[in-house]
Amino acid sequence: MASFTDDFNRPDSADLGSGWVQVSGFWSIASNQLSPGSDGGTIILRAADPMDSSDHSAQVTITATTAASHGIWCRGNSNISSGYLWRNDGTSWDLFSVVSGTFTSIGSYAAAAAPGDVAKLQAVGSTIKGFVNGVERVSVTNTAVTTGTSVGIRTISSGSIRFDDFTASDVVAGTALTAAAETNSAQALTGTKALTLGPAAATEAAQSTAGSKTASVAYAAEAASAQPLAGAKTLLLPAAAESETAQPLAGAKSAALGTAIETGTARPLTSAGATDALGVTVGTPRSLWTAGQAQPSTWSAGTPRT
Repeated sequence: MASFTDDFNRPDSADLGSGWVQVSGFWSIASNQLSPGSDGGTIILRAADPMDSSDHSAQVTITATTAASHGIWCRGNSNISSGYLWRNDGTSWDLFSVVSGTFTSIGSYAAAAAPGDVAKLQAVGSTIKGFVNGVERVSVTNTAVTTGTSVGIRTISSGSIRFDDFTASDVVAGTALTAAAETNSAQALTGTKALTLGPAAATEAAQSTAGSKTASVAYAAEAASAQPLAGAKTLLLPAAAESETAQPLAGAKSAALGTAIETGTARPLTSAGATDALGVTVGTPRSLWTAGQAQPSTWSAGTPRT
């Protein structure tokens, strides 16, 4: 099974070494990368040694890119006029079958190439696949080219394009798998599984809850006593917003009195038998009689009874 690799890590030179055949154009090594020059036009480079079979793959890293056709070639003839091409033109990755210089598009993936992209093309039987950065983007069945052992690069000659780390190798289809040296079957769970327990390091018996349980209470970490109020507390009263002074009563107060309906003059009391101002003889008042003494039943002639 053949393989071929080149990392181009060598001094700048127009001589690529014995591993390559410049089918067309002028190629060189520049700053440890592969340069297709800048002359314009399409140029082709192929590995000097063919793969062992028509089932193989080839890949290359695109370190600098531009909107121009450039990509990888596999299952080609010696002058790369037939085979399969996986290339980018600045807008998409396109897969072509090439027969005697006639290109036919058989698959496409819409994406522009970016610096660092790894383009890979694989042909195994009638299955042709295109990869970008290890991800399969196109896979088709095609029988336009069934044989060819050359691998290489096809590109526009541009100073804006650089390649690095080319790899190609045969792919062996249908590799038989070796029998397993040993197989294990899952075992059914039957019966019970017992575990022998070692002696307990310590045992504890449940304690009865009868009686009472006491616990020592720790001293309080801190106690505080009520503090007496010392001295007096005064309260400042704010100034009265308004004050009033009692007014003295000045002058006199008079009231008009109505006319008396009747007046009478008290008469002075005189001793018994005396004659008052009207010439009336005053008898002895009853209240002055001795108890049980009969009151006089007659008065002086001409004297009215009182």
